[in-house]
Amino acid sequence: MRDIVVTLIIFGAIPFVLIRPYIGTYLWAWISYMNPHRLAYGFAVTMPFAMVTGITMIIGFLFTKDKQKLHMTPVTVVWLALVTWFFVTTIFSIDFAVSYPGLIRTAKIQLVTLLTMLLINSRKKLDGLIWIICLSLGFFGIKGGLFVLLTGGSYRVWGPPDSFVAGNNEIALALLMIVPFFWYLREQVQRRWIKHLILVCILLCILSIISSYSRGAFLAAASLLIVFWLKSDKKVIIGGFLIILIAGIGTFMPEKYFHRMDTIESYQSDDSAMGRINAWHFAYNLALDHPFTGGGFYTFTRKLFLLYAPDPNNFHDAHSIYFQMLGEQGFVGLILFLILWWLTYRLCNSIKKKTSNIEELKWAGNLAAMSQVSIVAYCVGGAFLGLGYFDLPYGIMAICVLTNIFVDEKIMKKNETGIGVTADG
Repeated sequence: MRDIVVTLIIFGAIPFVLIRPYIGTYLWAWISYMNPHRLAYGFAVTMPFAMVTGITMIIGFLFTKDKQKLHMTPVTVVWLALVTWFFVTTIFSIDFAVSYPGLIRTAKIQLVTLLTMLLINSRKKLDGLIWIICLSLGFFGIKGGLFVLLTGGSYRVWGPPDSFVAGNNEIALALLMIVPFFWYLREQVQRRWIKHLILVCILLCILSIISSYSRGAFLAAASLLIVFWLKSDKKVIIGGFLIILIAGIGTFMPEKYFHRMDTIESYQSDDSAMGRINAWHFAYNLALDHPFTGGGFYTFTRKLFLLYAPDPNNFHDAHSIYFQMLGEQGFVGLILFLILWWLTYRLCNSIKKKTSNIEELKWAGNLAAMSQVSIVAYCVGGAFLGLGYFDLPYGIMAICVLTNIFVDEKIMKKNETGIGVTADG
């Protein structure tokens, strides 16, 4: 039954994607983040829904007039340079046959990121995309949060199977990254019952994050709470809420949760932590041998561990966005990656500065602030997870670029006409 429902929804939406290709970004986000076909049990599990959606979106894009040009800013220039570098490192990879599938997978994600920046040309469409992203990933946070309440937090929460965020650590970071956007949406809606409902969703997502038992997510959550409080306009209220939340979690979670968090300080005796450090040394040693291009996609293999890892038998994946980039894309790729997120964070500062005294654009300042909180969560939590090519961060980059475009357009229009912008942007 699930297979039929998912198939009918996706193929039923295809004609609308042809007519209005921006809907394709919504459909792709739903398929990519929620992976609804992976929740089925039959033929839908292996159906190429994302490919069909992507092809349809490209066809619609070619014929539609409802699109905009790519605005060349420092963020988009560095992003394009990084994407180009992915192709270069694949050509010069240690094993092209191994790296090529990784390039194809990443190129698809980056192509949709590009189409998003070309097809989402209004605030209304942008908010629609944010809703889809939050609800798609939030589904697992809400479901997991209810599961935590029923079981007392005794079991771990997992993400959608066969996806970037299938593991407990990965889904925890993804949920951390969407919580700020849930908060942004809560600030935008007018109806009180929807505000309360979004707050419930946030709390359930937080429970899921905690019950992932992820130490990396714990550190990222601490960073997120600090930045969220600093970015908030209601520091006293938010601070009080966070204190109550932390106290509630402390009394609710079982003792084994705190035992696991205690291992952060004693990482030397933890096999998992030492395996990650071994993988990081591997990436650094490989990059020294291939400083410009690294090893290419999917470089973390048992075969190469024999050559570059301090402990060749302790094989692990990258477990860090930074060492993943270093090992697979070389020092050049890592530098471009770091510059991209630094510039994106600074772009959000620019948006907040430009909109600080314009009431009609307050939404953009709020969105920029929450984007910064999400970026901090990614940069901290990603230090312990190999999610360098995950869709969501690049989607957030696109959201920041689009927000800046809309702000500049409205400010220019206001300066030219002397008329304030409308509430819906």
